[in-house]
Amino acid sequence: MSTTAAPSLTPHLSENIAQLVEILGESSDIIIRELGIGRSGELPIAIVFTDGLADHTLIHDLLESLMLFTGDFRNADGSLITDLPGALERYIISLGGVRKTELMEDLYDAILSGDAAIMLDNCRLGLIVSTRGWESRGITESNVEAVVRGPRESFTETLRTNTSLIRRRIKHPSLRMESLRVGRISKTDVAFMYIKGIADDKVVDEVRNRIQRIDIDAIMDTGQIEELIQDDTFSPFPTIYNSERPDTIAAGILEGRVSILVDGSPFVLLVPVIFTQFLQSAEDYYQRSDFGVIRMLRYVAMLISLLTPSVYIAVTTYHQEMLPTTLLLSLATQREGVPFPAFIEALLMETAFEILREAGIRMPRMVGSAISIVGALVLGEAAVQAGLVSAAMVIVVSITAIASFVMPAYSISIPLRLLRYLLMFIAASFGIYGIFLGCMCILFHLCSLRSFGVPYMSPFGPFHTTDQKDAIFRLPLWAMQRRPSLIGKGTNQTRIKDSKPRKPID
Repeated sequence: MSTTAAPSLTPHLSENIAQLVEILGESSDIIIRELGIGRSGELPIAIVFTDGLADHTLIHDLLESLMLFTGDFRNADGSLITDLPGALERYIISLGGVRKTELMEDLYDAILSGDAAIMLDNCRLGLIVSTRGWESRGITESNVEAVVRGPRESFTETLRTNTSLIRRRIKHPSLRMESLRVGRISKTDVAFMYIKGIADDKVVDEVRNRIQRIDIDAIMDTGQIEELIQDDTFSPFPTIYNSERPDTIAAGILEGRVSILVDGSPFVLLVPVIFTQFLQSAEDYYQRSDFGVIRMLRYVAMLISLLTPSVYIAVTTYHQEMLPTTLLLSLATQREGVPFPAFIEALLMETAFEILREAGIRMPRMVGSAISIVGALVLGEAAVQAGLVSAAMVIVVSITAIASFVMPAYSISIPLRLLRYLLMFIAASFGIYGIFLGCMCILFHLCSLRSFGVPYMSPFGPFHTTDQKDAIFRLPLWAMQRRPSLIGKGTNQTRIKDSKPRKPID
């Protein structure tokens, strides 16, 4: 495709067709249909669309409405009417979504997006008719964010389907959607949605500016948008939330956040985000409140996943006096024939497990899970029998792996896996003191992060008493009356009025 500015339409239909063919090339999927409409076919026109992107039923309806018109386009004196595109739009074309343009660039952008372009002879204006209707994947259950109780819908790769899933849950006139084109070559449709009056206007402006600043050849997924607009590029922790569940995104919008959707991606971004959001599951709000017991279990699992191997290395290498004598003798007996120090032993087992995890993901679904489970059992048992690792190390790695699967958001498990290796190295060098120092550095780094101006560790740092109702603990729904104080800056901060259940009066 030419990167130079496209010329305007000319009054000659043949020249316009020639320009369009020169820009788009003689591609077999670009259909150009020339015909004459009106009485005796007095008005030559051309309809151009992309086969596979345009809905064949809509194209058939468009052609039928044009070809069955038997009136004329002339005034009483026999001259052609001046507003030919307006006459087609008002009296002939039965489809909705019709707009005029005088730029060739608008025409070929519309054609490559699935719309139909109509060019007329003796007219410098063309018409763009909405006929998009390509094949797409149906709405299915989420494979990444499964729940026991709650909606089963997930986003698809079609932008308009995704926006409709959100609008179906938020039927309010203040829900706004803005669309942009990103990518010099791909020209990918990107949209962001928010509720005016609840979302912070500064956050909305910042989202718009960051997306507009993107200058790249192509955008294929929201992951590329995330990497190009995030606050801290080199932080291992994600500062943008992603989900394929419409109910999760709709709930975030209702709190005052901004969602970012990309055509062709089933994952939707949500900003701003805080750390506690990655440990919250959609099911937390559908099951009767357990006051955060399950959520606290996730925090414990996060600490187990992050610290267990490093603590084992530190204790067995430097701090044996911390162990009971019986346990110490048992570990010493197991490690008697192991030729490697605890750090190398843990490094080998963790690396082997990560390889098995990746193999299970990349292999076909029917055999992937079998390879993961059987591979871990066989390799672990064989390593112990061969004397390469101790049985205690297999248990430590297994507990660490199981705890890492508890994370509701996959994006938060990645930094935990990376930092686990770093803490293992520090533990092998400095023991428990090194682990404590490493955890303090991680905590300082988390406190320094911001997501679109919002502190990453809120509501803990800075501490907000009112926001503790949905942080580690989860109070009953009727008690969470206000939105997060640092997310939505609008005037309407009350989301639940007095709805506390009351016993009936006898």
